[in-house]
Amino acid sequence: MDFGFGHEDEAFRAEAREWLLGHLIGAYAELAGVGGPGSEHLGVGVRRAWERELGSGGWIGLGWECAEGAYGNRVGSLTQQVVWAEEYARVRAPGRVGHIGENLLAPTLIAAGDEAQRRRFLPAIARGEELWCQGYSEPEAGSDLAGLRTVAVRDGGGYRVSGQKIWTSLAGEADWCFVLARTDPGERRHRGLSFLLVPMDQPGRIEVRPIRQMSGTAEFNEVFFDGARAPHVVGGEGAGWRVAMGLLARERGVATLVQQIGFAAELAAVIAAAVRGGAVRDPVLREQLVRQWAELRVMRWNALRTLGAAGDAGAPSVAKLLWGGWHQRLGELAMRVRGAAAALGPVDWSARAPYELDALQRLFLFTRADTLYGGSDEIQRNIIAERVLGLPRLER
Repeated sequence: MDFGFGHEDEAFRAEAREWLLGHLIGAYAELAGVGGPGSEHLGVGVRRAWERELGSGGWIGLGWECAEGAYGNRVGSLTQQVVWAEEYARVRAPGRVGHIGENLLAPTLIAAGDEAQRRRFLPAIARGEELWCQGYSEPEAGSDLAGLRTVAVRDGGGYRVSGQKIWTSLAGEADWCFVLARTDPGERRHRGLSFLLVPMDQPGRIEVRPIRQMSGTAEFNEVFFDGARAPHVVGGEGAGWRVAMGLLARERGVATLVQQIGFAAELAAVIAAAVRGGAVRDPVLREQLVRQWAELRVMRWNALRTLGAAGDAGAPSVAKLLWGGWHQRLGELAMRVRGAAAALGPVDWSARAPYELDALQRLFLFTRADTLYGGSDEIQRNIIAERVLGLPRLER
């Protein structure tokens, strides 16, 4: 199978590279590499401005399945989307704060929203002006999304939402949140759920509490809704499970190819640390480094092979199992190559700054969650067992 890129793709690559080099200057250049695992909270103000810069160039929404220019965005083929992601990673551009709106909500609105919703939200996302967060997980229903307790009741032309969400990335900065809530209290599990769009600027009705992690940072948040207004429902009342599952397939599937580009840079940093510290002379560690490299290549080829494929119920879950475990092992390996020095921070710790960590230490701590968020490994294996292998459903 040919995994190469064509002449049009390479011309697109040259255009993307030229634009990035011409615009990644000043304050944007100072944030090179910022926004990855363990540093998502840094430089949000400048990174919001960078989103608007990307929007002015038409680079937001390359993968949207709509007419080119319909919402102020370019439209690129699947291979061109990969090219753009490669070039973006190559110049170490700032981590995206608009990716939830661009890669999760927008395709969902294109597939399941109505025309009024598309015209209201897609242009603002394409211009980099509105940020989104995702209201799925709850304290008593993490990976078991169908067990959520957040409720919404009709109020005029919209709904009022009450409940709690957790592990919500960018909740403190987001303008909107898409929330899965129960709108029919008489139904159970995945029935009676609706996919609602909630503005976050509702003082007294929405409270955001940052969650302090063991790395000392607070990328995630708890969000409390107390009668918050939700003026939009996507796909119709009661269709929330179908809409949400379509969105999760995008989160776990197509996006992994872009994610692997960042993984390659992290692996290169771990290998460089092994060479620098002499750990590469250990045959066991050397074999583990080679295995990580080989597995990453296999994941990339598998992602390219399945790029754009439809109808494979297990593909997103397989992809999540592969990259979650791989990334977690990389974090562990990052500490192993450092030996005893892995326990030391880059500066002396103090009461005022007890969590000064370097990039590899942040990588290790962040990756402990890779097999949990986005649907735990146990949930992914259940999906494969039931939907692909046809095994009896797990009693719940």
